[in-house]
Amino acid sequence: MRPTKSLSALATLILAMMFSLLLTGPAHAAGPAYVALGDSYSSGNGAGNYDSASGDCHRSFSAYPYLWKNAHAPSSFADTSCSGAVTTNVTNNQLGPLNSTTGLVSITIGGNDAGFSDVMTTCVAGSDSDCVNRVNQAEAYAQNTLPARLDAVYNAIRAKAPNAKVVVLGYPRMYTLNVFCVGLSDTKHRKIDEAADVIDNVIASRAAAHGFVFGDVRSTFNGHELCSGDDWLHALVASPSWESYHPRATGHSSGYYPVLNAKS
Repeated sequence: MRPTKSLSALATLILAMMFSLLLTGPAHAAGPAYVALGDSYSSGNGAGNYDSASGDCHRSFSAYPYLWKNAHAPSSFADTSCSGAVTTNVTNNQLGPLNSTTGLVSITIGGNDAGFSDVMTTCVAGSDSDCVNRVNQAEAYAQNTLPARLDAVYNAIRAKAPNAKVVVLGYPRMYTLNVFCVGLSDTKHRKIDEAADVIDNVIASRAAAHGFVFGDVRSTFNGHELCSGDDWLHALVASPSWESYHPRATGHSSGYYPVLNAKS
């Protein structure tokens, strides 16, 4: 073959390869194997768009775990979070998908242990003093009993997923303060927000002690709590009542997801 023909053939081959690359685009590696654990603030209770197969766990396709999964295409994904879960539910029922190949774990847990639902019921139905007393009980539990329960969960996660990055997400404050708001009194608003700060501080401390990352959602929800006029949380919901005081879909997409995305 003459040199000119060889050069022509080589040029044709190079052009074909370049054209193929332009059509297919660069290859993207799959995201890390991801497992979502936790309570109703992870399952998406309140976000709508529920997975009927999840039953009373009320897992939502609009919740932050699914938003992360859709954006990052993990090599595998499992969501075992469940509405109403406490720490022992996580250790007993949710850790099955974890293994040495798990690259990312997210979790919200601790609010139900401290009696979140009963606190809100008491504060909605009772007097200011009833609310204050019940929140004080929840805060004492969070400070004195919850740390050991969180340690048990975090130890179990690390034992099952030794190579995973674990992002422990907190809870938002419930109310925007210093504004007129029909419903609960200012005393109740302030006490409920105080409880959120107490439990978040406990969770952040125990997460750090285990080398986990704490995702603080109070900043992203700031200005979007109840009474803000741009609420990312449900107030009291008549039906279904279990959506009450949980994040809406926007609370997951604009409140929780950006924090997980930044921390993962």
